[in-house]
Amino acid sequence: MNFTQNQKIDQVKETTLVVGVDIAKFTHYASFLNARGQELEQVRSFKQSREGFESFYMHLQAVMARHQKTDIIVGIEPTGHYWLNLAYYLEDHGIRLVMVNPMHVKKAKELDDNLPTKHDAKDARTIGRLVKDGRFSYPRILHDHEAELRAGSALRASMTEELGMIKNKMIRWTDRYFPEFTQVFPTFGKMALAVLEQTPFPEEVATIGIEEWLDQLRQSEGLKSPQKPKARRLQALASQSIGIQEGHQMARIEIATLVCRYRQVEQEIAALSEQLTLLVRETTSYEVLQTVPGLGDATITDLLAETGDLTNYEHPRQLLKLAGLTLKESSSGQHTGQKRISKRGRRRLRALLFRVMIPLVRHNQAFRKLHEHYTSRPLNPLRKKQSLVVLCGKLLKVLYALVVKREPFNGSKLLADVMRFQAT
Repeated sequence: MNFTQNQKIDQVKETTLVVGVDIAKFTHYASFLNARGQELEQVRSFKQSREGFESFYMHLQAVMARHQKTDIIVGIEPTGHYWLNLAYYLEDHGIRLVMVNPMHVKKAKELDDNLPTKHDAKDARTIGRLVKDGRFSYPRILHDHEAELRAGSALRASMTEELGMIKNKMIRWTDRYFPEFTQVFPTFGKMALAVLEQTPFPEEVATIGIEEWLDQLRQSEGLKSPQKPKARRLQALASQSIGIQEGHQMARIEIATLVCRYRQVEQEIAALSEQLTLLVRETTSYEVLQTVPGLGDATITDLLAETGDLTNYEHPRQLLKLAGLTLKESSSGQHTGQKRISKRGRRRLRALLFRVMIPLVRHNQAFRKLHEHYTSRPLNPLRKKQSLVVLCGKLLKVLYALVVKREPFNGSKLLADVMRFQAT
């Protein structure tokens, strides 16, 4: 599909039926316009169900016949996840689907009546008129491996967030009942979990014999050889503990539940990551992307889950826009505003790139040299964080070139750029 503004406008012809659909959870509303934005039919509602979709499709055919239209374009405002069912249905029936920006709908709704009122029929008309003016984009409807990676990556992110919440609850528990615990176990490894499972309270740790205690810890899941020095140090601290002495019966149940759930989520994440690794290795891009030092399987999985196949893009600028790394500024008259990234894109993709760039600058010689150049060049040196953001965009461009050209990563080309910059 064409993506320039003029070409989008050209795709809406006199023979085109423009349909604007306001998406909701249970009931959608559709408006029917011609290429000039004139209403051809009254706004019609249809349900989020098989019967609703089929009645909507039949009505589309009837409207096209009544008004002598030969092609159709349906525009939607993405509302959460509710639009996906309709998107796949329309794709199966060969109907073009485009997407308008919710911010555009919000700002354009007063153009017709100069009123801030909002209702479903009005939003449907606004969406249709934005489509008529070419102010839309084409959504990526995911299939096969892309759909699997997107769903699996989102699930892993959710489970990782849940693991962090459980960890915070465990820290809160130890702060109340065993505040000295973190001096010996700053993280919740196997031995730390075993101690919390078997002997969670300081008085139990302080009074038990060391050998008996170690034998007891060996009964815990995944711990075969507990470390005696750590056990002795924790015993010494436990004898002077200031932990709360009340409410131990329910506290024991709480920490046992948290430890059980922590282990369960850890195992679920490991199993899911294994499945995702098998999936991503079947993609055509994996063989090339894994040649970049510093990109592991988890990173490649999350990257392709956010972008899909990189060969689907016509230019790396589209990837920068997808990540919200395009620059914006606010200038007027003699005032020149500071340029910043727009942040209008996929937040998880942008966060992933930044997380990856920090170790990449440490361990990848080419990116480290580029970072040194950006932060120390005589003309317009960047702050370290600014340089990392610039390198995030550079990484996207490099990955796009590698996948399109089917070439392995070659750091010498990036270093050649550094030498060229330094020479100038």
